[in-house]
Amino acid sequence: MEKYQILQMLSPGALGVNLVVEELETETRFLIKQVECIDEHHANKALEELMPLLKLQHHNISLYHEMFIMWNNKISSLFLCLVMDYYTQGTFQNIMENKRKLKEVIDTEWMHTMLSQVLDAIKYLHELNIVHRNLKPSNIVLVNNGYCKLQDLSSQALMTHEAKWNVRAEEDPCQKSWMAPEALKFSFSSKSDIWSLGCIILDMATCSFLNDTEAMQLRKTLRHHPGSLKPILKAMEEKQIPGADVYYLLLPFMLHINPSDRLAIRDVMYVTFMSNSFRTSSVALNMQRQMVPIFITDVLLEGNMANILDVMQNFSSRPEVQLRAINKFLTMPEDQLGLPWPTELVEEVISIIKQHEKILDIVLSTCSLLLRVLGQALAHDEEAEIPRSSLIISFLMEALRSYPNSERLITVNYNVLSIISSQGQISEELEEEGLFQLAQEHLEHFQKDRDICLAILSLLWSLLVDVVTVNKEPLEQLSGSVTRVLATHPEDVDVAEAGCAVLWLLSLLGCIKESQFEQVVVLLLRSIQLCPGRVLLVNNAFRGLASLAKVSELVAFRIVVLEEGSSGLHLIQDIYQLYKDDPEVVENLCMVLAHLTSYKEILPELESGGIKDLVQVIRGRFTSSLELISYADEILQVLEATVQPSPQEDQLEPPAALETPKVSSPMQRDPLFRP
Repeated sequence: MEKYQILQMLSPGALGVNLVVEELETETRFLIKQVECIDEHHANKALEELMPLLKLQHHNISLYHEMFIMWNNKISSLFLCLVMDYYTQGTFQNIMENKRKLKEVIDTEWMHTMLSQVLDAIKYLHELNIVHRNLKPSNIVLVNNGYCKLQDLSSQALMTHEAKWNVRAEEDPCQKSWMAPEALKFSFSSKSDIWSLGCIILDMATCSFLNDTEAMQLRKTLRHHPGSLKPILKAMEEKQIPGADVYYLLLPFMLHINPSDRLAIRDVMYVTFMSNSFRTSSVALNMQRQMVPIFITDVLLEGNMANILDVMQNFSSRPEVQLRAINKFLTMPEDQLGLPWPTELVEEVISIIKQHEKILDIVLSTCSLLLRVLGQALAHDEEAEIPRSSLIISFLMEALRSYPNSERLITVNYNVLSIISSQGQISEELEEEGLFQLAQEHLEHFQKDRDICLAILSLLWSLLVDVVTVNKEPLEQLSGSVTRVLATHPEDVDVAEAGCAVLWLLSLLGCIKESQFEQVVVLLLRSIQLCPGRVLLVNNAFRGLASLAKVSELVAFRIVVLEEGSSGLHLIQDIYQLYKDDPEVVENLCMVLAHLTSYKEILPELESGGIKDLVQVIRGRFTSSLELISYADEILQVLEATVQPSPQEDQLEPPAALETPKVSSPMQRDPLFRP
């Protein structure tokens, strides 16, 4: 002590006496804490524990400059002397005492600035496995109005002097009220600091409506009755204390009685920095470059949709946060999703996720979310406007290109594109994105995957209905893939229905090659045989047959003679019996027959197959459908002009009744027919 001159003795702390001194050589002022030790062994042990603190280097920690042991002859005691910086701007304790007197809320910006510095300093200590042990407002000193430092770090040896603690507690019961429950039993860990820090944050947040006595009593009560925190948190919300939402999440996890249940300092930082006001602080920016713990991510994502979006924005660069946020949306009850989502909201989510396009799990979850959001919106309201911006389509297509082997992603994306295409013409945009080539590749590669094939066929069905101009080359390649898919799934009704629609539309566009005609006809007829009760399938199959029969005699022949012992004409008559009250089906059926009559070689087959009698019945039943009557008249005119029976034949065989054609049952006549 010879090189220091004592200038002032401050109020004693929990561990010893604080002296303001001046170094004689430099005239620099320091603060010396003199801690009375039991004996030399006690002093040396404490000194050994504290020596590593001399090496600390952090701008928010008041460093120890020197440590030494001295003997006080006046009272015959051994003292450990700790020399640290001396500051005159006050402490957090002074700030809170002043605000309590005025019943004012601490300035939000100031509190955020200071708290970020304190958190960063504690994180630094804990990463070095150093516990402060004596964290309280009076040990956070102000260097200036925007800059603070932790001071008075202690050691295990000094903090376990039970007799000294008991004396200090009687002198100032407030000193120990910041300590964790286990610390009162001389058990210290980094989680003890978390409790003390929680008490500091609690005091700063409540200084406008709790006085000193109430605040101290609350800190003590929490050690035994953690439920006493709830009414205080509720009061913060009612009084609209700035940051109350963050404290509501944070403090219960800092003030657990069991140390193992408390947050670690890194977790505290993540919960704190989810607040928008922390986003630009240096600590917050540093957090953006570090992995967010799962537990903290889940805490952050508690709340409504707006809160989840806020977290996604605040942690936009963190893939682990984005993945759990998207999965949170996927499991959120439908009534909380805020459907329908406007295009701007969908684009906002995609813009964030695009930073992580190289991570399959995130992309897949996002596409699944789009499927849920868009699909449910459409299910609730068929007139709902479905977002279909270029950003959304580009994202879906890029995902398809980036992950060519992810069956789940491929299925989901084609289903999403089908939903989007259901409300507007996007075929041109998708064609420019290479959709038709990509679909053909996927159909070939995943020919046996029923879900992928059905998703692709459904999208093509939707797109080709509205197509205006199109490059035929990729579609010609596509038609071959579609026929192979139908052949691979001969018993699948849904695949057959979508496949028939696509083949019909491709035939209208002239995108089915002549070499494929015969196979396509067989597939269309067999699809009708497979599921005659599916009216969409029947209509589209007949339309496809009519389109092909119009340009090819081979097609017409194959319809008439499906295979040896089997006739497509019998199938046509059976379908009429099923749909004789459905003018649309009957009209498509007659359209096929009208094109068949343009080929003289098969007219005898039509006559012998009972087609004339069938059409006469149709002509008599549908007198109000001009298009249907036109087809019927065309067919009858050709057949009557071609076949004129001789007089002998008239005597041998009476004319058939016109009202009801004789049609045998499908099961009796054609074993291939499967109702």
